[in-house]
Amino acid sequence: MPKNALIQANAMTHSLLRARTDHLGVQFFRYLCVGGVGFLTDYSSLFLLTEFAGLYYLFSAPVAFVLGLLVHYTLSVKWVFSRRNLNNRYAEMCIYMSLGGMGLLLNELVIWACTEFFHLHYMISKLFYLFIFILLFGLRKALLFR
Repeated sequence: MPKNALIQANAMTHSLLRARTDHLGVQFFRYLCVGGVGFLTDYSSLFLLTEFAGLYYLFSAPVAFVLGLLVHYTLSVKWVFSRRNLNNRYAEMCIYMSLGGMGLLLNELVIWACTEFFHLHYMISKLFYLFIFILLFGLRKALLFR
């Protein structure tokens, strides 16, 4: 590989993975990565709480969702968004969690409807939440981060 190409690849990797950025495309890429980690936390917790702890899926879903949301918030403020609209971290987290609460209500509704009315397995029903995930990126970006 030519030296120029290696330097360009290193610069691209640095901008995608390490550098603070306001670039919307890079932020969305990082949000997808963070969302993947948050979703895996949520999804695996849902499975473990339901199958191994014996909780009813509509009880384990909000617990799993909150665990995923905490992971998502922490990684988002550390890695995804470079600048914040609010100086008050408590207010920021409250708004972030409020949006998460809206996501939680939609999550519960989607899982319940898909499982009860369409007779899908609750783990398949959970996958429909991914549409809500994209909506939440836009809302969080607009309200909390520049």
